[in-house]
Amino acid sequence: MKARDLMTPNPAQVNPTDSLQRVSQLMGEHDCGCIPVVNADGQRSVLGVVTDRDITLRGVAKGRPVTTPIGEIMTPNPDCCAPDDDVSHVERLMSDRQIRRVVVVDDSGEVVGMIAQADLARAAKRQQEPSPREMVDVLEKISRPGGA
Repeated sequence: MKARDLMTPNPAQVNPTDSLQRVSQLMGEHDCGCIPVVNADGQRSVLGVVTDRDITLRGVAKGRPVTTPIGEIMTPNPDCCAPDDDVSHVERLMSDRQIRRVVVVDDSGEVVGMIAQADLARAAKRQQEPSPREMVDVLEKISRPGGA
């Protein structure tokens, strides 16, 4: 199975100048906990990601105003995969880096999709790759204490 088989295509995206409030609203509208941050010049090249955890720990917990540009609290240079990468590669990224989401980019580095831990779980439930046992292993590794 390939990344393209699991990814959510064309996820919501923001620019580094978008506000913390706008990004939070988009997360609610799109029912997601991670949004890619892309170039402000109209390209979709990924610069970073902003997660609900970033908003909580780097924004709210630090008393930042809702007008804070998301570029100030995003996680830069996220781990990414290509649409044709095997799911095993995505599993390794999630396990090794203790991340719950991976941005899918094309050959030019532009965002084309997003794969979440839940996507792997749904595939396992449908009895496709990854196997339920592999999914349990990935979840255990992602969830180890001390991860970012």
